[in-house]
Amino acid sequence: MFGNLGKKFADDIATQVQQKLGEHLSNKARETGSTEQATESLGQVTGRRKALFIGINYYGQNGELRGCINDVHNIKKFLSKNYRIDEVLVLTDDQTSNPRKMPTRQNILAAFRWLRNGAKSGDSLIFHYSGHGGSVKDTDGDEEDGMDETLIPVDYKQAGHIVDDEVHDVLVRGLPKGVRLTSIMDCCHSESILDLPYIYTVNGDLQIIETSKNEGIVTLVGAGTRFLLDGNKKKAITSIKEGMKHLMSSTSGGNSAAREKTIKTRSTEADVIQFSGCRDSQTSADAQIGGEATGAMSYALITSLKKSKNQNYTHLLKEMRTLLNGKYTQIPCMSAGRKLVLDDSFAI
Repeated sequence: MFGNLGKKFADDIATQVQQKLGEHLSNKARETGSTEQATESLGQVTGRRKALFIGINYYGQNGELRGCINDVHNIKKFLSKNYRIDEVLVLTDDQTSNPRKMPTRQNILAAFRWLRNGAKSGDSLIFHYSGHGGSVKDTDGDEEDGMDETLIPVDYKQAGHIVDDEVHDVLVRGLPKGVRLTSIMDCCHSESILDLPYIYTVNGDLQIIETSKNEGIVTLVGAGTRFLLDGNKKKAITSIKEGMKHLMSSTSGGNSAAREKTIKTRSTEADVIQFSGCRDSQTSADAQIGGEATGAMSYALITSLKKSKNQNYTHLLKEMRTLLNGKYTQIPCMSAGRKLVLDDSFAI
């Protein structure tokens, strides 16, 4: 309606409105006990850096994927170019000539043990997974939604899934204080795949009650502001859909027995941080972007970090959500094993 300058003005004003409203709702959430502030400092990485990359396309199987091995190559290339990595292990299902490099259930669990073996304070561990994720009925009462999340190895038909309880027990539990584990999970149902107790909002607070409703309100108000200022109906509709998605995914959750059990049994001394492609109830897209098959979440992570390597963890989460907003239904998430203040620059 008002040309490019008008659209930029509308975007700037709407962004400011969203930011101020987000801050207001965040403060209200703290007052009502829906969120709490993180309190613990992130340790420094001074030691060795080990990385594990797993990509599974499930060649010749039902549900074959196209972009997971590309994700591994792209994430590995980006991290190796921009950060120091001392040791690398890659499991992909195109390495048929080397059975030990195939992402079978046995090899994945062995790779978890390799990654954490000998880790001590100051060391950094990186884990990237791109493949199928699933969900099964929870049997031990530590899931608020009643479902365990799973990783699906290439031989899942014979060997079964890897349930999140086992992922936590083998990869996370008992990591020494001062070790940093950064996990990047590009799969369906991945929000709690490491069974970490603390889920973050985009403002850096810790969720106690599901706060998607507030995110939906902020997005809807921003959409209305933009439409009033520049009349861009198409963009407004896209933002309204995104806001409604947040509202529809919100729950009335709270300090359930399951959440209390997770805090009691899954909290960590190590600095464990997970970026996941979507909420536990959602799927992650195997997409076609720029002529290449890729996971939407892996693409969003690389693209966001290319904009600025120095952004903090919370800003990185915001950037990833913004990139996928309106294009995919998934909502990237971030969680941790203790109440970490994640205002340091992203680093591995």
